[in-house]
Amino acid sequence: MKRLLQLLVAIALAGVMAAPVLAEKKKKSAKLEKGFVALFDGTSTDQWMNARSGKFPGKGWSIVDGCLKSPPKGGGGDILTKGTYEQFDFRFEWKVAKGANSGVKYFIIRERGSLGHEYQVIDDISHPDGVRGNHQTASFYDVFAPAKDKPLKPVGEFNTSRILVKGQTVKHFLNGKVVLSYELGSDEVKAAVARSKFRKLKVFGVRVAGHILLQDHGDEAWYRNIRIRDLSGK
Repeated sequence: MKRLLQLLVAIALAGVMAAPVLAEKKKKSAKLEKGFVALFDGTSTDQWMNARSGKFPGKGWSIVDGCLKSPPKGGGGDILTKGTYEQFDFRFEWKVAKGANSGVKYFIIRERGSLGHEYQVIDDISHPDGVRGNHQTASFYDVFAPAKDKPLKPVGEFNTSRILVKGQTVKHFLNGKVVLSYELGSDEVKAAVARSKFRKLKVFGVRVAGHILLQDHGDEAWYRNIRIRDLSGK
């Protein structure tokens, strides 16, 4: 009995000693990279709004386990950053439900509503759009396909993504790898846009100061650890 009590005390002490270490690891993982600003830290929606109301929607989007979550059947509409960005390093983590479709759009300006350059977020396997290269995850939606060997994680697991706009170069990253790069205003972009659903837009394929948008496509999607570094030199 005495040995059992000693063992239980040792286990309890080990747990107490480990707690600060685990807390410190968690604190370090949540620390922002130098120069970055949190757009969603797991608790506050202050940096996001619905385009029509100018406020965060009262239904649809919610905070679940530290994530911004769009529910099945949607209801809250697209949400966008209150700030605008022209050159930036935007980083986020995401996952989708089976068969789900979402997306992160940038260069969102009033003149073209919710249309913008889109980093596609989708279930490549179960969603019908997933068979089309320029509609797959990490594509420049309907314009350029990502690398075929992109390191996409299975549905239900979180991916890390990054959109980097520096000068006229845009890069899409997926789980640490550059899977797409293009030059704004280039002949290649002009030709691809001319073949896309955006061909009738007067301003598209060039750099503009705009909002960043999380799409409510009526499917379940989770976003977390959203942060940005403004590279515009304001």
